Amino acid sequence: MAVSPARAFAYDILIRVERDGSYASELLNAPRMDGLSREDRALTYELVMSTLRWQSELDARLAQYSSQKISRLDGEVRVALRLAACQLSRLERIPAHAAVHESVELVKQSGKRSAVPFANAVLRKLAANAKSAVADSGAESAAGLAAEFAHPEWMTARWIDMYGYSAARSVCAANQHAPGASLRLCTADAEEELREAGIQIAPGALLTGARRLLSGDLAHSIPFRDHHVAVQDEASQLVAALVGKGARILDCCAAPGGKTAAIAARNPGAQITAVELHEHRAKVLKERVPAMNVKVVIGNVTAIEFAEQFDCVLADVPCSGTGTLAGNPEIKWRVKAEDLAGLKDLQVSIFKAGAKALAPGGRLVYSTCSLEMEEGEGVVEQVLRGVEGLSVIPCESVLEELKSTGELAWAEPKTLVRGDFLRTLPGIHPCDGFFAAVLQRGKD
Repeated sequence: MAVSPARAFAYDILIRVERDGSYASELLNAPRMDGLSREDRALTYELVMSTLRWQSELDARLAQYSSQKISRLDGEVRVALRLAACQLSRLERIPAHAAVHESVELVKQSGKRSAVPFANAVLRKLAANAKSAVADSGAESAAGLAAEFAHPEWMTARWIDMYGYSAARSVCAANQHAPGASLRLCTADAEEELREAGIQIAPGALLTGARRLLSGDLAHSIPFRDHHVAVQDEASQLVAALVGKGARILDCCAAPGGKTAAIAARNPGAQITAVELHEHRAKVLKERVPAMNVKVVIGNVTAIEFAEQFDCVLADVPCSGTGTLAGNPEIKWRVKAEDLAGLKDLQVSIFKAGAKALAPGGRLVYSTCSLEMEEGEGVVEQVLRGVEGLSVIPCESVLEELKSTGELAWAEPKTLVRGDFLRTLPGIHPCDGFFAAVLQRGKD
């Protein structure tokens, strides 16, 4: 029996996410996807993202009818079962027989023929009970949120402690839906070009210069292909705006280049140095920031001795990414609580390197797309204890400045901050979860 293109592509992507640590969003936007029809691309996206978003629930459903622990199955078998379970329990329009038969065929085609009878038996039992409820682990608790919204319990427990139950629930609920695409216009004519291409857009929610995608095939449009418009979360665009304006600007961890490009657009006369550790990511960065005023440097920012100091520095550091789970659901199952300490050490070292390169009177923005306080407030506190001459500028005052100049569209800047820092939460704000601190070096 042939497997439909959408299921075959979805299975291949899910295998690569699990086996190789790849990111689903990158694979779903790879050139090979262009060979699919628009309908098959949409179904592939839905199959992949729904399977990853609801993975723990799907495993719990499968475990009810499996004689073996799901975690101990061969990866090829486990992914095929999850893919079928997702179609049976989460996607109403897909016939049960198609979900079962094609997933069994995927097991067969993967070379796991001995597992075919097992997979067939499990999926037939699941198909007969696909809409049965999974046991609730407790109301208004970390376990309850973890079960209801398919998140690791350690994660939901932390969010309840940090933000309260209501906010944590809003975050978890938002993570289970596809985020609306936010756009950054890269040229003066981009908005008109989008309309001519049949792309419907609306004003941004946070920034007056941002746009929201309403409908249309953006990925295959000429404005997108020619880099006249970029997909960039509004919180990410806001972080770039916090950097401010200067003659010499440093971006410490620049790839893939969204914030670098936004900074360059706001500072057309500046000399911008964009540092990236990995050569293959630097190549992507160069493609996204063709502006003449951006110099891409390949290297470790913590080991580079700059010949000059910078008026503005952005340290947008590698992090757990827990603020981006709506678009990167695999992170839920990949990141562990014990990983945060190692990430914090790296973040502190990059932050300090940025501070070292900052000129007297200059501004430094430290940011992450993480909801975890260790990667946000904790890093800022540690750096301030070890670096002299830095002081925190309350983010609310910087946001008020952006509002006074007409750049910030959000009505109440104070609702975007927590203490002195920017803190956006999915489900509470119309964007990913970001943390940002704005600091200034004292003048000599």
